[in-house]
This record gives sequence, structure tokens and C-alpha cells, in this order.
Amino acid sequence: MAVQPTFKLFAIARVNFLTLTVACLLLALALSYSLLGGVKGEIVGWVVTAGLLAHVSVNAFNEYFDFRSGLDFKTRKTPFSGGSGTLVQHPHIANAALVLACVSLLAVIASGLWIVQQTTPALLWLGIPGVLLIYSYTQYINRYPLLCLIAPGLGFGLFLTFGASWALANEYPALPANGAWYGIVSAAAIVMLLVNNLLLLNQFPDVEADLSVGRKHFPIAIGRTSSASIFAVQLLLSYLVLVIAVVANWLPFSALLALLSFVLVPRLLQGVRQHANNIPQLIPLLGLNVAVIHLFILLLALGIWFNW
Repeated sequence: MAVQPTFKLFAIARVNFLTLTVACLLLALALSYSLLGGVKGEIVGWVVTAGLLAHVSVNAFNEYFDFRSGLDFKTRKTPFSGGSGTLVQHPHIANAALVLACVSLLAVIASGLWIVQQTTPALLWLGIPGVLLIYSYTQYINRYPLLCLIAPGLGFGLFLTFGASWALANEYPALPANGAWYGIVSAAAIVMLLVNNLLLLNQFPDVEADLSVGRKHFPIAIGRTSSASIFAVQLLLSYLVLVIAVVANWLPFSALLALLSFVLVPRLLQGVRQHANNIPQLIPLLGLNVAVIHLFILLLALGIWFNW
């Protein structure tokens, strides 16, 4: 009988969505290995644990707060948006969801403090705002369009990818001392743009429901059609950043392997533009967007790792 509640907590943690964190951590490993003089082996497990638990915490807080606000009863569930629906079906475990969120966050803080002790106190400049972002995203940031747009990218680009690269590095050159740091900043910027787009497009099906509980992201503020233009700009800019970083020799030539993911981009951009207000037609594009993001990040990690 104890197995069923465990599976419910896995659903609240949205374990199937943690693949994005894994992809970003693989990219961070590649960046540290190829650009920062190697990987500090004893730190790897702690960094991976902190990254995964941070994602679990923000997911569980999102599930809990969206249930308490009533949003989960109004959203149109898709495989990629609208929450898991677990608390709607099992409201008696709402407190367990909150405990999961808080315990995960405390574990992130503890892991982060240990990492700082083993590496450099300068990481606190990323760790402290990262913790604040985990808690505040659902409750507060979703009410401000620009913050709501960039917060996911900051979480996965700056705090996770850049922060993990720095923590994992075997050497700690001064910031920003050389081209290696520009390469890491470029990779983090790419992740930021891609993850901004992930959450932006996932907001399209939830406009009416989100508006009813006081949220105000860009699809609410300026409409889905105009938000589709923001989506297009960010996606194309992510590829432009990659090319610039390689031309400037901040990233190795082999990083251009990530351009293979562009084969999916024309279909994605055309579909989002055409079906921005047609949610049934848009839902498959949410999945395509997830595929593009994962493929881009993983190919980028592979190209940087081999450093041709």
C-alpha cells in the first residue's frame, strides 16, 4: 500500500521532466572538462544532486500553489503543460507535496553550502538568488510578464548551467579572465533562450485559466500571436549566439554539431505562428519544442566535449 503514495510523489515531482536538468548538467560537465581545465570529480555527485533536487522543488511548489489557488481545476491538461493533476485527483496529499518541496529545497541549500565550502564562496552569488527563484516563481514572478519570461532561463541557464560549470571546474580562473568564460556564458545564454521558450510556449494553452487567478505572463499581456513572435526571436537568437561564439573562438568548432537540431526549427516556427490561437493544433508543437531544446543542448554538450 505504501507504493502508491510514492508514485504520486513522483508525479508531483514531475520526474519525467527532469531530463532537461540532466541535459543541462551534461552540458556543464562538457564545459568544465573542455574549457576550464577538467572536472573536480568529488564535486560531481553533489552538483548533480543539487540540480535535480532544485528542479524537483520548483515542480512541487508549483503543484502545491497551483492546487491551492484553484488553477489546477481550470487548466487544460496536456502532456507538456497544465501540471500533473495529481493533487486534483488526490487532494489529501497536498501537504505531502508541500513537504516534498520544502525538504528538496533544504537539501539543495545543504548541498550548495557543501559545494561552496569545497570550491569558492563566490558561488553564493548564484546560489542565493537561485534558492529565492525556486520558491518565488509560482507565487510571485508569474504576475510580471518580463520576469516570468526570463526566470526559467535564468534558473536553467545562469544558475544551473553556468553555476554547475563553475562548481565542477578543476581550476578557477578569475571572472571573466579569458575566452573560456565567454564560451560558458555563451552556452548559458543559449540554454536561457531555449528554456525561456519552453515555458513561454507551454503558457499558451493556459491563458484563460492563468488570467483567472491573477497571473500575467506575455501570452496574457500581449496575446498569443505577439508572444509567438517573441518565441521566434528567442529561438533564432539561440542559434545566432552559437555561431557567434564559435566564430569568436569562445566555443570549439565542434560545438556547431548543435546546428543539426535546426532541421526541426522551420516546422516549429511555422506551426507556432499558424496555430498560436488553435490549442488542439498547438499541442503537438509543444512536444516538438521540447525535442528541439533537448537535442540542441545535448548536441552542444557532445560537440564541446570532443572539442575538435
